[in-house]
Amino acid sequence: MVRKHSITHDYRLVPAAAAVWATAVAGLFLSWQAAVLTGLAAGAIGLAAWRRAWWTRTCAIALLISGPVAAAWVGSNVLRAETHPLRLAADEGRTTTLTVELTTRPKGIRAAGFGGHQAGVDHVVITAKANGAKLVLLAPADKWRNLLPGQRVTARGTLAPPRGGDLTSAVLRVRGPPTDPRPPPIWQSWADHLRDGLKEASEVLDAEEAGLLPALVVGDTDQMVPRIVDEFRTAGLAHLLAVSGANLAIVCGAVYLVAKRLRAGPRTAAAAAMAALVWFVVLAGPEPSVLRAAVMGAVTLLALVLGRRRSTLPSLATAILLLVLVDPALGGDPGFALSVVATAALVLVAPKWSRALKERGVPSGLAEAIVVPTAASLATAPLVAGLSGQVSLVAIVANLVAGPVVAPATVLGVAAAAVAPLWDPAAELVVHVAGPAVTWLIQVGRQAATVPGASVRWPEGWLGAIALTVVVATVVLLLRLKKTRTLVVAVLVGVFVVLVPLKVVAPAWPPDGWKVITCDVGQGDALVLATDDADRAVVVDTGPDPGAVDRCLKTLGIKRIPLVVLTHLHADHVQGLSAVLTGRAVGAVAVGPLKEPAWAWKEVGQQARSRGVRVVEPKAGERFAWPGLEVEVLGPRRPPTAGDTNTTVNDYSLVLKAHTRAGRVLLTGDVELAGQSALLGERDLGAEVLKVPHHGSRYSVPAFLKAVRPRVALVSVGTGNRYGHPSPHVMDMLRAGGALVLRTDRDGDLAVLPGNRIVRRRRGWSGSGCTTRATRFPVARPGLRGPCGRRTTRRRHGRTTSSNPISVTTSAKHSKTAPEPSPTRRRLRTCCHRPRPPNRRRRTTSSRSTCSTTNCGSCRTTGTTTTTTC
Repeated sequence: MVRKHSITHDYRLVPAAAAVWATAVAGLFLSWQAAVLTGLAAGAIGLAAWRRAWWTRTCAIALLISGPVAAAWVGSNVLRAETHPLRLAADEGRTTTLTVELTTRPKGIRAAGFGGHQAGVDHVVITAKANGAKLVLLAPADKWRNLLPGQRVTARGTLAPPRGGDLTSAVLRVRGPPTDPRPPPIWQSWADHLRDGLKEASEVLDAEEAGLLPALVVGDTDQMVPRIVDEFRTAGLAHLLAVSGANLAIVCGAVYLVAKRLRAGPRTAAAAAMAALVWFVVLAGPEPSVLRAAVMGAVTLLALVLGRRRSTLPSLATAILLLVLVDPALGGDPGFALSVVATAALVLVAPKWSRALKERGVPSGLAEAIVVPTAASLATAPLVAGLSGQVSLVAIVANLVAGPVVAPATVLGVAAAAVAPLWDPAAELVVHVAGPAVTWLIQVGRQAATVPGASVRWPEGWLGAIALTVVVATVVLLLRLKKTRTLVVAVLVGVFVVLVPLKVVAPAWPPDGWKVITCDVGQGDALVLATDDADRAVVVDTGPDPGAVDRCLKTLGIKRIPLVVLTHLHADHVQGLSAVLTGRAVGAVAVGPLKEPAWAWKEVGQQARSRGVRVVEPKAGERFAWPGLEVEVLGPRRPPTAGDTNTTVNDYSLVLKAHTRAGRVLLTGDVELAGQSALLGERDLGAEVLKVPHHGSRYSVPAFLKAVRPRVALVSVGTGNRYGHPSPHVMDMLRAGGALVLRTDRDGDLAVLPGNRIVRRRRGWSGSGCTTRATRFPVARPGLRGPCGRRTTRRRHGRTTSSNPISVTTSAKHSKTAPEPSPTRRRLRTCCHRPRPPNRRRRTTSSRSTCSTTNCGSCRTTGTTTTTTC
């Protein structure tokens, strides 16, 4: 028996679209030969289908033609990119000067600076064309951020090989500003003027709302607060931050409805909607993702105008064919894949689920509201998991709650951009009207992200995507069967009831007696050194996100910070400073000798002055002391040189050695090859714990790692970061040296405790809950000489015996209500402290004598006091 109102689709162009897409993927990720073979194989299948009448004639002919065409076109494009002279020059790392034509707007590598200001973006990525090749430019933000697509400029820099997965021939690491810039096309200048008007009008809102509105309208996330971006990702709302078919459908749909209300005919209304689509593409910028969304939005609009649901799937297949053949690089674009899968789910699955709900008495509007986010979220979940390594369990509910305000916020944002060039007060008024909707979205994302078990960690890559596809397909299939539906629902509810309390009542954190904690703040550094006072600690670097470091310090109960050390001024080490300085008594902020980049130095000074905190510049050889903690500055010892390149700034990182009750900790900032080589002259680099330089990048000197010889190597790194950190080679070197390597992206927060213990705070199933696991880190091999000639620890009868680390007891007590005073800086001459044998006496003199161990076992000079243990 056939159900009434059954929905049928025309699949004739689907095999051809799938063949073209598969050919592009094979060429981009394998080789041009693989593309040719894939396309020819598709053509052969089409020929066989035509001869044996497997499918309809149209389906077979479309596959027969598209397969060989895709093989020739994709194969030739991939071969051209791989053999272009610029690719050969990139393999050799040549420095060159090129005249390029920009094809996209500059995109900031970092989403925001202090408090969400654009100053935090220190480099931008731009795609360009030069000599028939596609390039990616990595350029300084302050000199390149205002350029527009279509401009021709001259750039000088060093070529590097691309990562693959697209048709890029080389990456150009630009040095200096662009030269000989030509004016952009007039329509690009006009679009830029509209975008600037929207951003200026949005400034009447709070910082979070002002950054989100341009992202909703035109996908401009440069002004967004990083915390909002993270919360949207966890909540499954990140798709709202990119221009997609939904944006275009909202704008074009609004124009179409207005035209119909004005009694325009169907064709006139459709023409008005198409004009709005073109205008919106100009506003958002002619980038590949925008063009993709425009074509798919046009497909949806055409289907709605003609009232022919059956034409939707062929139109989607046609869009795939045209887009991938015009630009084969789209075949490897994750955004393209997400858009296609989501659209296919809305076309194929959503109508059936909506009809099923209506048959069960659910109102039509509510059924559509439930089905659309559910179908899109389930369909895209495997791709999102493969890309991000996590699955949002609150995405469906979050999108359901956020959905009603997305369209009003988008339409009002577009209206504000349209009227901003004409009258600023009118644009600001429209933005004020949009404000409550934007605030609602922020609150939905924030509340959803803080739900226990909001996100589940999942294996990244193709295997993770395939595994989740199997899981989703199995659950959906079992839910369709009446015999298993009740059982599946009961199992899902049981898992939720069991797991959520585990996330709410998580194991205690921090562990008792912690001395060092590496906070998991993403792609950046933030480390906390404990003193003997429970609420007082030293903070070294503040990470890229104020929210992350603030949560870490609140969890630790830190209220007094005598010293905040910023090893260098890159955004992933200083952006969280505002949060650290807020609500806590801070004594001083320490910075290195190189005050670059200039924007960061300016912001650090402003943040400190606004809170009455001194900024100090410690020198190599200085020490800072508190009860239970002593911090020694090892470098840099060289005077700073001109230039603000990443490498120069990294090499002038402050390098510290902390003496804690859990052992010695070497804090290296982001020092690279030159900085590490300069430190090799230090008499004592040895440390039980090493904060691995530069997030474990490949720029590590083997001799430096050997000189430190750590038992534990802590790597502060973000999940799925674009830099490829940490380097597998460096991790292998550390393990070969006997170190236990721990990473924040895999192990979460890391705590070092006395007694050779490490406690990891893994996120486990979710990002909000946690599990803890204690690990005893390896003990150095017996018989080897440690610093100052002391032998390393030995194991006796299964126990570890070692000398106590240095213990500092010099510091004044401070009131909890008074501001934390800056630390006392002193120069100390220290010998190694050995355990004092019984029957030895301690002799203290108050003279300016120098430390001598001729007749005694150890000695220490502090100011005018010499303490000698005999």
